[in-house]
Amino acid sequence: MTDATTLDLSAYRLLVDERFDGDELARTRWLPHYLPHWSSRAASAARYEVSAGTLKLRIDADTPPWSPEFDGDVRVSHLQTGEFSGPLDSPVGQHRFRPGLVVREEQDEERLWLPHLGVIEARARAIRDPAAMVALWAIGFEDEPADSGEICVFEIFGDEIGDDGGLVGVGVKPQHDPRLELDFEKVKVAGDLTAFHDYAVEWLPDRLRFFIDGRLVKTVPQSIAYPVQLMLDVYELPTDAPRDTSSHPLVFEVAHVREYVRR
Repeated sequence: MTDATTLDLSAYRLLVDERFDGDELARTRWLPHYLPHWSSRAASAARYEVSAGTLKLRIDADTPPWSPEFDGDVRVSHLQTGEFSGPLDSPVGQHRFRPGLVVREEQDEERLWLPHLGVIEARARAIRDPAAMVALWAIGFEDEPADSGEICVFEIFGDEIGDDGGLVGVGVKPQHDPRLELDFEKVKVAGDLTAFHDYAVEWLPDRLRFFIDGRLVKTVPQSIAYPVQLMLDVYELPTDAPRDTSSHPLVFEVAHVREYVRR
């Protein structure tokens, strides 16, 4: 296995090249709802556009909170590549982000695009707004409760972006997987994070290597042994100030998402 400090794809082949180059979302890969089992498909529906070769996930001034019962005033526009839930009124479902969650709308199981090992890469632009956060996570499908670990390819908070750079979160979060330890950090990245940058993880059997613009920024000496689904999203998070919609819509633009596997 390589220890190179730049991303070397010579040992890989491109398996999925999602370039958003049409005018419709590829529904064979993407479900345009955010964890609908903890809310509903109607309340969690993404607002988005596919045009001019990019995906544009959007939060508008009139976007309502996706799950006031469980997540307060958080607003989100999100795509995911799988879905699993237990029965109505059960606590069984993906991404159990807080105690007390209960399935409010039972969902059919969907296994659309579930990578396992290889390289996951995205080209995207962050949003410089104090309430915004954009991210690409890879989470366990969670049909087995312990298979819930998260690979954070990137997450960027708008209030952590400056004129000459900002912070990008990368690493591993165990969620409810007892086999994993938290190994996550925010790395300083120079340049304009609201411009397009490349974010990638090389997912090996024994470790994870995180890259920004092809440069190694973090290595995690542990790995995840089960398939994951992709979670691509823009959030509007509550702040201490009253909600300000003067800068809306908040638009998260993504040029591509790719999966490479070993040759």
